[in-house]
Amino acid sequence: MTTILHAQTNANYKIIANLATIIWTEHYTPIIGEPQVVYMLEKFQSAFAIEDQIENGMLYYLLEYKNTPVGYFSFSKNKEFLFLSKLYILNTARGNGIGSAALSFLEKMAKELHLKKIKLTVNKFNTNSIKAYEKMGFIIIEALIQDIGNGYVMNDYVLEKLIK
Repeated sequence: MTTILHAQTNANYKIIANLATIIWTEHYTPIIGEPQVVYMLEKFQSAFAIEDQIENGMLYYLLEYKNTPVGYFSFSKNKEFLFLSKLYILNTARGNGIGSAALSFLEKMAKELHLKKIKLTVNKFNTNSIKAYEKMGFIIIEALIQDIGNGYVMNDYVLEKLIK
């Protein structure tokens, strides 16, 4: 059973930061290398960075499976679409419908906000995630390279799903 909890406390932010460290280190080190992973975790997924993002309109949610935190996601409302900034699940918890539960939640939120699409970015070399998103109805609409500082870039695809 998946539970989705709105992350609103510093304790939640620390749980998310710890999950991010585990997930990102395992998943992204082979794709972008350890130095960029360390940099991105500090810049985007430390408890301080998460709190700052929330203060600027990002919403974070913890994903629990059998009462244990196993992942998280964050999104923001754009004028035309819901932007899924992050969706991460521990490798050991994948395959239990947790990602699908998160996406159903996001689709419901988009409808409540009268938005017709969900957009996200994913690293071009993150083939398993791209396949998973495509299986959930997302399509690649553009390629994007973003400078994130310290000599690093995010080399991503932008994916989109229309909400019916």
